[in-house]
Amino acid sequence: MKIKIPSLSVVDRYLFLELLSPFLFGMGIFTSLGLSIGTLFDLVRRVTESGLVLTVAFQILLLKIPGFLSLAFPMAILLAALMAYSRLSSDSEIIALRSLGVGIYRLVIPVVIFGFIVTGCAFVVNDWIAPAATHKAAIILEEAVSQKRPDFKRHNIVYPEYKTVKGKNGQESTMLTRLFHAEEYNGEEMKGLTILDRTQEGVNQIVTSESATWNISSNTWDFFNGTIYLIAPDGSYRNIVRFQHQQLALPRAPLDLADRRQNFTEMTISETREYLKAVQFSGNEKRIRKVKVRLQEKYAMPFVCLIFGLVGASIGVKPQNTNRATSFGVCVGLIFGYYILAFMSTSLGIWGILTPFLGAWLPNIVGLGAGGLLLVQSASLK
Repeated sequence: MKIKIPSLSVVDRYLFLELLSPFLFGMGIFTSLGLSIGTLFDLVRRVTESGLVLTVAFQILLLKIPGFLSLAFPMAILLAALMAYSRLSSDSEIIALRSLGVGIYRLVIPVVIFGFIVTGCAFVVNDWIAPAATHKAAIILEEAVSQKRPDFKRHNIVYPEYKTVKGKNGQESTMLTRLFHAEEYNGEEMKGLTILDRTQEGVNQIVTSESATWNISSNTWDFFNGTIYLIAPDGSYRNIVRFQHQQLALPRAPLDLADRRQNFTEMTISETREYLKAVQFSGNEKRIRKVKVRLQEKYAMPFVCLIFGLVGASIGVKPQNTNRATSFGVCVGLIFGYYILAFMSTSLGIWGILTPFLGAWLPNIVGLGAGGLLLVQSASLK
């Protein structure tokens, strides 16, 4: 028995084509504007003032494109929906379709499907392409202009490691195997370190050190002026070793944790989740809330495409006479309002007034409600 997949109707294909052209136009316009304002002017200044090589500047510009593409997706679909449905409305094509029994809810199905497709594309770009490209661009720029990192200090770096073990009853449980703590990181070295190491069976190891740096050539840590305590299972000291310099094969992860400037545009969802796990042991509640909000934003942002498409179509189907300039103006106004609301809700989430989920998703919830209300109002018009 063959499963028959329903095909798109003539009206659906017609509406898809009406959406595609202004969508591509919007992607080009908004990506170009973002690149010009956010990157191009800065690169031109660096070429003229800092001696940045032109080919390197062009490479950085190309690597910045995915980040601005991800921002352009929702704006482009909003513009496309406004322009497409406003043209149909001003040319009385919607009235003609409604007279043939095609309802408003049926007319917006193509933009909803189109919105889901764009949402999927936005998710791929946001999580797989843009973070890696943005991170690569930052590294190239830093190396090209020989910039030293801005002076900064990060305090109370905590990085735990766990492993899953099976108990006598067969149930799995999580056990702490290593705990890395540094009082301070200044961008070059860790200071005031304490490491609890339980990775070796039958002996626990505690390492204290005044400072430590990561040795790139040997992929190990160089510890300076410290003490190693070897503790037997009964809690007694088996040995105490003092040192001026000691290399230990510990993971690089604590450095990566401390070295992140909380630039979440360079993190994927999985990296942000791992970062959250490590940050939760720092005890800094505001920092934890910020990471939680940013993580939820990474899930919420692609769905803005779907909501903007619905809002644009709901406004466009109303009887009106609008041109491209009007549609572009309405689009800019809606985008401006959305991002103001997003900034406010994100801030409330970081401050703890809203939950991290609500802080990230509130603009989408409001947008979905507004789009649904406008659609109901448009459907009720005769």
